[in-house]
Amino acid sequence: MGDVSERRSVVLVAFDEIQLLDLAGPVEVFDTATRILGDGRRDRAGYDVRIATPGGAAVTSSSRVTVAADVDLAAVASEGLRFDTLLVVGGAGTRDPGTLDVLIGPVRALADRADRIASVCTGSLVLAAAGLLDGYRATTHWRWCHRLAAHPLVEVLPDQIYVHDRDRWTSAGVTAGIDLALALVEADHGPELAREVATYLVVFAQRPGGQAQFSAQLRAQSARTPAVLEVQRWLPDHLADDLTVERLADRAGMSPRSFARSFKAETGTTPAAHVEELRVEAARRLLESTDLTVGAVARSVGLRHAETLHRAFGRRLGTTPASYRQHFARA
Repeated sequence: MGDVSERRSVVLVAFDEIQLLDLAGPVEVFDTATRILGDGRRDRAGYDVRIATPGGAAVTSSSRVTVAADVDLAAVASEGLRFDTLLVVGGAGTRDPGTLDVLIGPVRALADRADRIASVCTGSLVLAAAGLLDGYRATTHWRWCHRLAAHPLVEVLPDQIYVHDRDRWTSAGVTAGIDLALALVEADHGPELAREVATYLVVFAQRPGGQAQFSAQLRAQSARTPAVLEVQRWLPDHLADDLTVERLADRAGMSPRSFARSFKAETGTTPAAHVEELRVEAARRLLESTDLTVGAVARSVGLRHAETLHRAFGRRLGTTPASYRQHFARA
């Protein structure tokens, strides 16, 4: 393995009331990558990670776990040396005006010396308050996108796992920090290492940044009527079936009119719209992970024809299946 001085330097900014996994997830990704690179099979150095906190004091997460610091935030901000990555984690502390006042100055100073600037969850609120996301596309935890949107010069993409815009990387909440860190590892060392790290951490799949924070099932409310709820839960595994309102109503033992009315009232969407969203989501997964033709993907998810899938993608995502695959397919 290369000398420690050759490692890519990462400064993680932490504070009281952090979301613990926002910090622990990226740390584990960088540490795992470093250990894999140092196992004798690679000739590349890994990462030198430092946790910087106000005053260099230990901080307490929102789950009451205490985390030790490596360095005083103000001290590392005044070092004057360049480093690779500045990453601000999230948590309830980012919504405290006093905490923001302490963080903004040092974070702005660190950003001037970082090759790339990143945040997990509401760490983006710190970056935005420091003016570091002005003119950039960014995201954060779905619950706090409205806070990020209060900064008018930031283009908020509220429904993405992470967003990479030039030298800025921002992610959604909690586990999305792992996706962001894996993407950083991939940018530094290639997809093979990122996949190896994901496998070691037993991450089911390295999700591309353009994936939605919510699945279609989570976005829709759960129905209250047992028969409608049963249909709602049955749908994702039967997307290739005939899913007209008449067929769904028959499965629920209801008239088409009553079923459609109950489904809309209880889930917040129509049966047809929900089915289309489920099918588009399934098509996205196939486009990301297989080399099936667009027509074959359409047939697999019950949309029958490539043209139908094109129209559904246009309505739901504002793009085409081919363009989506080009941006998000995994090697």
